[in-house]
Amino acid sequence: MFQNICAIPLDHDLFTQAIHAEEPIVSVGLSSGHVQTYRLPAGSSDDSDGDETLASENGFGHIETAWRTRRHKGSCRALAYSHDGAQLYSAGTDGIVKAAHLTTGQVAAKIAVPLDPGSGSIDAPSIVHALSPQTLLLGTDSSALHLYDLRALGPKAALKPQQTHHPHDDYISSLTPLPPTSESTSGFSKQWVSTGGTTLAVTDLRRGVMVRSEDQEEELLSSVMVTGLSKKGTSVGEKVIVGGGNGVLTLWERGIWDDQDERITVDKTPGGGESLDSLALFPAGVGPGGKVVAVGLGNGIVRFVKIGVNKVIGQLSHDELEKEGVIGLGFDADGRMISGGGKTVKVWGEKGPGDGSDEEEEAEFASSANGAKREHGSDSDDDSDEEMGDSSEDEKPAQKRKKRKRNKGKQQPGHGILGFSGLV
Repeated sequence: MFQNICAIPLDHDLFTQAIHAEEPIVSVGLSSGHVQTYRLPAGSSDDSDGDETLASENGFGHIETAWRTRRHKGSCRALAYSHDGAQLYSAGTDGIVKAAHLTTGQVAAKIAVPLDPGSGSIDAPSIVHALSPQTLLLGTDSSALHLYDLRALGPKAALKPQQTHHPHDDYISSLTPLPPTSESTSGFSKQWVSTGGTTLAVTDLRRGVMVRSEDQEEELLSSVMVTGLSKKGTSVGEKVIVGGGNGVLTLWERGIWDDQDERITVDKTPGGGESLDSLALFPAGVGPGGKVVAVGLGNGIVRFVKIGVNKVIGQLSHDELEKEGVIGLGFDADGRMISGGGKTVKVWGEKGPGDGSDEEEEAEFASSANGAKREHGSDSDDDSDEEMGDSSEDEKPAQKRKKRKRNKGKQQPGHGILGFSGLV
């Protein structure tokens, strides 16, 4: 289904990644507090004689490091592009959210996350999301969900939340906007689904937390919205797919939020399946057709699940050696899949004629790591924000993010532009 085009080595563990909606750009947030933005070679155009491979595969392209900086003390927990894609928001364990220009990385504004009212200490962010040009959503470890009005954001503005909700009893692990209804006049989402601990909740921009599910008795880690499904009976053809900590996807019908209505077992490991840490919906025109969700597992595997028939239809391995969890997963503007985990981000292109069957791919990844690819070394630089001091602590993302571990990390040499020629 996909073939690995290239691997981007990182100096520290990946904690989060963001993929630009309109340009071939991916940003990563690392356990060291660094934020790095890469520009990928443009995909081929529709009139390129059917060659849909990256230019770098033919020896002409390269991955450019647009900018790299030490953005946060501790780790960078969350990243999100602004609604227009012109800025990148990063949130770190220093309790600061920073808005930076996409092209230069220069900080344009900052937001201080409110302290944890229970302890009076920093309430580390767990997720950030630009809901619209006006609204920024920020979830934290204490289960707070802050809503900010971006119209008041500026270089010297001490921005405070307009609203704060607590939809869960645990940290917010995922957030998925619900598509606007036909009655919407703005065209922007005003409701969203969040997961935290063992519950799912729906929050409205004006009315606050509207509903909270029953206790699912399993940790809910990731979510994605799927529309355009078959409408049968009371089904509206829209479901939220949720990844759990025990290897099972649960399907939730829009408008019926008390409990899940279907389950798909993605991993049947004896004693409990691997955690489903990340989800991404195939864009139109990519893959075998129909509604397919890519699922990133805690053991470094990516599996593909077709919704409707509700079964696994293929898999590949992001990390064949270390088996680090796939905590970042998505598709870029050219339909290439980007997976992230451990100290590597990988770019995957669809297989073309003569590139081998999906059955061969599954057999290859099932045969352990004997054929693992060697990656290019990195030679990163040491530039950092002036206001940031040095810190020797790296935060290592756990398979289940609920318990984040602290690990000592050595500073590694940085890298500037990565050139990839003749990749296979």
